[in-house]
Amino acid sequence: MTTPKPLNQKAWLLVLPVFICVAFSAILPLMTVVNYSVQDIISPERRVFVGTEWFASVLRDEELHGALLRQIGFSLAVLAVEIPLGILLALSMPAQGWKASAVLVLVALSLLIPWNVVGTIWQIYGRADIGLLGHTLQQLGFDYSYTGDATHAWVTVLVMDVWHWTPLVALLCYAGLRSIPDAYYQAARIDGASKLAVFRYIQLPKMRGVLMIAVLLRFMDSFMIYTEPFVLTGGGPGNATTFLSQYLTQKAVGQFDLGPAAAFSLVYFLIILLLCFMLYNWMQRVGTADKEGAGHG
Repeated sequence: MTTPKPLNQKAWLLVLPVFICVAFSAILPLMTVVNYSVQDIISPERRVFVGTEWFASVLRDEELHGALLRQIGFSLAVLAVEIPLGILLALSMPAQGWKASAVLVLVALSLLIPWNVVGTIWQIYGRADIGLLGHTLQQLGFDYSYTGDATHAWVTVLVMDVWHWTPLVALLCYAGLRSIPDAYYQAARIDGASKLAVFRYIQLPKMRGVLMIAVLLRFMDSFMIYTEPFVLTGGGPGNATTFLSQYLTQKAVGQFDLGPAAAFSLVYFLIILLLCFMLYNWMQRVGTADKEGAGHG
């Protein structure tokens, strides 16, 4: 009877640095926030345990409700514009040759610009006195002012985000398109399929994986947007572009309410986690339904 060989546990040593990095970058700060969320920090030396009082206060905050509604509306608008636009841009890009390389570099240029610089660019671009966009709209008869009109400010922030991040969606979709074997296109040409049919039954199903990644990335990132609207509008006019991240910063840094800010941070995290979970499951169900429909067809 042979004795079983002992398991080699040395492989865990290779994973240990990852656990250490995650602990310092995520787990320890998160535990600190949890600790602050149940205390009233009167001074660095004096703290009072308050339990769930801050969570109840945050959930009753009407300003938070307004910021949440603005945030959800903005993130849904981002997905509604950037995903179709990114797909169209990817479909129009050349597949090979030096033109493909040149177009890829040009498309990715906006992704290389830091977030605060993007806000500064659009702050200048939208001014009516020196900005190309603002001056042109004024000449065309539009009373455009992203600093004085709430709707103009909201739309400007949306257009700025579309300009900055649609290339990411396009690059992901482009990678998905390039991974489709030529045999599918050859079969479609033999069957006489139209371009719409090729997109509906070949390209779109094969891009489902990268589209899911693009949707989740853009939703999470747009839900945490801070730098661009802060630089462009400062959250105004009024609270028109004050999203959740800016509201949290005002409470933590501006008012120095660390307890409520910590509680709101955890609520913020759970909201993002829940919405991403719901969005992921919905996309999975849609993909399953499409596959079943194609199978029956």
